Amino acid sequence: MVKPGTNMIEAAKAVGSDIPYYCYHPRLSIAANCRICLIEASNAPKMVPACQTPMAEGQVVKTTTPKVKEQQRAVMEFLLLNHPVDCSICDQAGECKLQDYYMKYDYRPSRLEGTKALKNKRKVLGPRVVIDQERCIMCTRCVRVMNEVAKEPQLGVFGRGSHERIDVFPGSELNSNYSLNTVDVCPVGALLSRDFRFKARAWFLSATPSVCTGCSRGCTTYVDWMSQDSYRYRPRENEAINKSWMCDEGRLTYKYLNLGRVLQAQVGRRTNRAGEAVPVTTRKEAVQAAAKALRSVQGSKQLAVLASPLASNEDLLAGLNFAKSTLGVSTVYVGGRPSGSADHFLMTADKNPNRKGLELIAKGLGLKLETFDALTTALKAGTVKALYAIGTEVPGNVDAFAEAAGQLDVFVAQAFTESAITAQATVLLPASVPVEDEGSFVQQDGIIQRFRKAYPPKGDVVPGWEWVRELTRELGGESTWKRAVDVWRELAGKVAEFAEFNWEKASPADREKPGINPLPAGADGRPAGYREFGTPRVRGI
Repeated sequence: MVKPGTNMIEAAKAVGSDIPYYCYHPRLSIAANCRICLIEASNAPKMVPACQTPMAEGQVVKTTTPKVKEQQRAVMEFLLLNHPVDCSICDQAGECKLQDYYMKYDYRPSRLEGTKALKNKRKVLGPRVVIDQERCIMCTRCVRVMNEVAKEPQLGVFGRGSHERIDVFPGSELNSNYSLNTVDVCPVGALLSRDFRFKARAWFLSATPSVCTGCSRGCTTYVDWMSQDSYRYRPRENEAINKSWMCDEGRLTYKYLNLGRVLQAQVGRRTNRAGEAVPVTTRKEAVQAAAKALRSVQGSKQLAVLASPLASNEDLLAGLNFAKSTLGVSTVYVGGRPSGSADHFLMTADKNPNRKGLELIAKGLGLKLETFDALTTALKAGTVKALYAIGTEVPGNVDAFAEAAGQLDVFVAQAFTESAITAQATVLLPASVPVEDEGSFVQQDGIIQRFRKAYPPKGDVVPGWEWVRELTRELGGESTWKRAVDVWRELAGKVAEFAEFNWEKASPADREKPGINPLPAGADGRPAGYREFGTPRVRGI
């Protein structure tokens, strides 16, 4: 039973039935041009498109009759008539609705006599998107996304009949900050990301719920990864924040998860021309050196603490509580990425995902926040001689701050990205990025979001709260945290705004399905490309 007026496709889903569709998208206008969703309705003399027809009182809908099944088969045959057999090299393989529906609704050889209609196979539409016009089934989802969601109508339908194609207007390009949403909604392999193209097969990737760290909007995402590397961000549906969309700039911020990472604990500034730390040491020795350095300035007015709004709530709770109760500071300087450009839809000027969280935690712990400019002034005046940094991102001139940090007697830094600043750390502690540990962020509107751990960290990398635990113990304190949730349980009560947030219940499902998600095509253990050999000759191959 569904309410009158409900879209038929959504109504079928609600009762466990499945009506196939290509052009329909719940957040876009109805086009009804793919015709695979035609069904029989009791109040219509002929079949009607389920995407375009609302449910009516007393209406009977039939989705599995021979007439409907033959219609679905005929539509699939029509769509595949000129479609190239590119599955072996197509990036959409494993995520393609043409593949899925062919196996379910058609599964017959082509009856085409003669050659297929040829179109442009590698047309660059813009800086981030390329189109294979031969693969396109003209569902027009991409055109509607640009018109209705991005409000930047940069795509159109050109030509007629078999020569109809999706393209940009003459003399223009697809350069919107939301162009990669067209790749998301494309049900086939026509629109492809130039960044992700030919990088990884979908069935080799696992998907973990995460949060975009590109700006303070905090779009809800999946991070797709393999081994210990992240390959892409995809939007995850969240009605309160980003719905089903995501900006291009945010998508491409996943690269910092892989590149330029601090992987080894280091004691001593980098002095040789090769840019290597002298010396590289073990984690235990680094903690001992950091504790010894901080003990010498404990409670001193010459000690400053720099906190980055890129750190998670758990890292900030642990780090700022340590700064107040153990190091004896009352003021924290705010670092983070510099401000950038904003746009009309999702992207904000603040490029830090957890500024709101930092502000709430500092307020809850009774710490005063000062600007980064105030820290640089104090460094120039010589009133700050020691610095403990929870993240080394700064909104000012990196080289100038690195030069000033090089004059400090003590500079203990927890960092995840190499920079001129980390090169000046007297003790460098490699910290994990969000995909390497679970935690939470507070986006600009005060919504707290959980993210899950995707894969274990590399090298000496551990979460920021774990470095704090080791430092606390080394300085004679007590700390028994074993997971990020332990930090939350112990310290979140000090922040009034965190009182109603249930850390564990707010956790998104680890995966949509057990095991690797999406599920691998080679489910018998054989890699793609080896299945032609029949029964595996060697276990796993």
